[in-house]
Amino acid sequence: MKEILILDGYNVMNALPELQAMVKHDFQGARDRLIDLMAEYRTFRGIDVRIVFDAHLAPRAREHREIIQGVEVIFTKEKMTADSYIEKSIEELAKKRQVIVVTNDWTEQLMVLGSGAVRVSVRELQLDLTAARGRIRETACQLRHEKDFLSNRIDEKTLQKLEVLRNKSEKKPSSNRRNRSDDRRR
Repeated sequence: MKEILILDGYNVMNALPELQAMVKHDFQGARDRLIDLMAEYRTFRGIDVRIVFDAHLAPRAREHREIIQGVEVIFTKEKMTADSYIEKSIEELAKKRQVIVVTNDWTEQLMVLGSGAVRVSVRELQLDLTAARGRIRETACQLRHEKDFLSNRIDEKTLQKLEVLRNKSEKKPSSNRRNRSDDRRR
């Protein structure tokens, strides 16, 4: 059962220190950065991620969904908050999978706990993001230091077959070697 992480987008943007400053001068950039962070996190953790942004104050706004870098991004319709959208989503999703909701909103946290989902504060997410980035850097560094041998990229069975062929070719005297040495003597 694959986990799904649901974020109250603007709540997270306004609570993550990395995005707080950005929100003030580049709101769209902060939103895009949140999506980038969660795409990387999604790949590392192997979970689904959904970010819900309020559009409840936008006149005539329709619900809009799109997949960006593997992250499901949802803008709610007019007069619908991210909280209410998340609440409806949890009811549906919790029957089939583990649901984790990221928010600092106290009322939403209570609703999440009451519906069978798991609540994670933005601070907890921030700590996990930092740890994940560190592990990604370590893995990348380790991969750069490993030598790139063919034997590291093929399966064991193929490797054994190649070893047998190599051993056979080493045992046979090469007629080319004799010819070359004969040529040198002349």
